Amino acid sequence: MPTSDTWRGRTGTAVAMLLLCKARLTVSIVPFARWRAGLGFATGTDGTISDAKRLAAVLERAAHRLPFETKCLPRSMALSWMLRQAGIGHSVIFGVRPTGCRDNADALHAWVEVQGVRILGDLPGKWIETLRLGEAAAPWANNRDKVIANLYTVKH
Repeated sequence: MPTSDTWRGRTGTAVAMLLLCKARLTVSIVPFARWRAGLGFATGTDGTISDAKRLAAVLERAAHRLPFETKCLPRSMALSWMLRQAGIGHSVIFGVRPTGCRDNADALHAWVEVQGVRILGDLPGKWIETLRLGEAAAPWANNRDKVIANLYTVKH
């Protein structure tokens, strides 16, 4: 007979699956300007990075159980909603791969950070941060133009 922890885990996975479906539909039919304000959470003080990683693991488990693929943006959106509900401050970051580093992989990417630690969407390679929603901008944000210029001139 399933224990209460088992039911809690199953319920968490089911909720994450629903949020992934909602995020995928939102990205498909709602303009970005209407849903961007719901991402990121700067004032959260509850929870820890380990709590955030646990929620990310639940979301990844849910994504693998869906009968369709969910890319990085719906996953980041769904996790952002889960972290906000848990009161955990975080950022949703949008990035682009520098021109010289692009291959057959997607040139655009989204990921989630908590206290500067990437907890979802850790892909290898260089990424240029184009938009950060939630927690404070990266330490180099004031020098963004210089950083972007350096990334574009690096030989790959």
